[in-house]
Amino acid sequence: MWKLVLVLLWTWTWTSSALLRVPLKRVRSVRSQLRVEGLLEEFLKEHRPDMFNRRYAQCFPPGTPSLRLGRSSEKIYNFMDAQYYGEITLGTPGQNFSVVFDTGSSDLWVPSTYCVSQACASHRRFKAFESSSFFHDGRTFGVHYGSGHLLGVMARETLKIGSLTTINQEFGESVYEPGSAFVRAKFDGVLGLGYPALAEILGNPVFDNLLAQKAVEEPVFSFFLSRRTSSGSPEGELLLGGKDEALYSGPINWLPVTAKGYWQIKMESVSVQGAISLCPRGCQAIVDTGTSLIAGPTADIISLHQLIGATPTNIGEFLIDCARMSSLPHVTFVLGGTEYTLTPEQYVRKDTLADKEFCFSGFQAVDIFSPQGPLWILGDVFLTEFYSIFDRGLDRVGFAFAKHPA
Repeated sequence: MWKLVLVLLWTWTWTSSALLRVPLKRVRSVRSQLRVEGLLEEFLKEHRPDMFNRRYAQCFPPGTPSLRLGRSSEKIYNFMDAQYYGEITLGTPGQNFSVVFDTGSSDLWVPSTYCVSQACASHRRFKAFESSSFFHDGRTFGVHYGSGHLLGVMARETLKIGSLTTINQEFGESVYEPGSAFVRAKFDGVLGLGYPALAEILGNPVFDNLLAQKAVEEPVFSFFLSRRTSSGSPEGELLLGGKDEALYSGPINWLPVTAKGYWQIKMESVSVQGAISLCPRGCQAIVDTGTSLIAGPTADIISLHQLIGATPTNIGEFLIDCARMSSLPHVTFVLGGTEYTLTPEQYVRKDTLADKEFCFSGFQAVDIFSPQGPLWILGDVFLTEFYSIFDRGLDRVGFAFAKHPA
């Protein structure tokens, strides 16, 4: 099973000033690595959110917000399946790090040279004492991922993404990263692209600072995720400061953001084969590059899996008979009056174990509640098929049909 991963190449292509292209590459996910090595079941048992809360609570300052039960989970920060990452530099002179570009979070953090976790030993670590532009904050922060609870201290630094520069960027130095997913992950840290309200670290998120310091041409960024898996070629693109008309076709369907934390929008319905609706009165959805799957409320996803003939495994995944792919129903999401239909070939994930191919559902049951009701997550299974545009100027998300080569 191959997942879409943002790999920032060393070549930066500019179409104009303050418009930055980040080429994307596709590599194997942590979940797939664990499955091939026969370690996935053990990992999932050991990394339940409630278990992490109770096991590590004594390691964190009292009142750490992200320790609250129900706050965490792989449901939002799903790095086991999708790792979108690229190179940035922090400090003067610059120190290089690979970070996940994640619309499902708003913080920037990288490992500290003082980090004591195994995960930090296998990744690049920030050395504050080597930077002349470093400013120590002293406050602590905590972020709870499905793979573990991260703890760190806050600071400010000069940040560069390619040729884009922002000064006095708030970020976190992690000093504790439990969980083997971080050890196996290709990225060093995370660069969140959500709204400020979602941040655990006080201060402006990276894109807000880019806007405030007029470093980008437009208050917009966009993602194109390719289906290609060929080596050596860019397999997608993150464009900071605008959108690329060459990567999509037809008009853009704009949807207003309904809550400024995640990139949250209203979804009119989800239907199977155009008939059975899973949210007939409408529901809320998060557009999240930090997860590869499409997630929804448990009751709806159970119904969906029954309709597509998926059977559960003992570790919460759902298997589909690969021989039945051509007969499976289509699944359609209605957003802003436009239908976005996924075929079985698009919503089924394939993986190979001992030379045998297995097919897994691209849908996952996750219960996330908000004042507007239960939330769905439109992850990479959806975003691979549709070009996505995130507009902070007008607080809206745009979708268009992605142009994939034949």
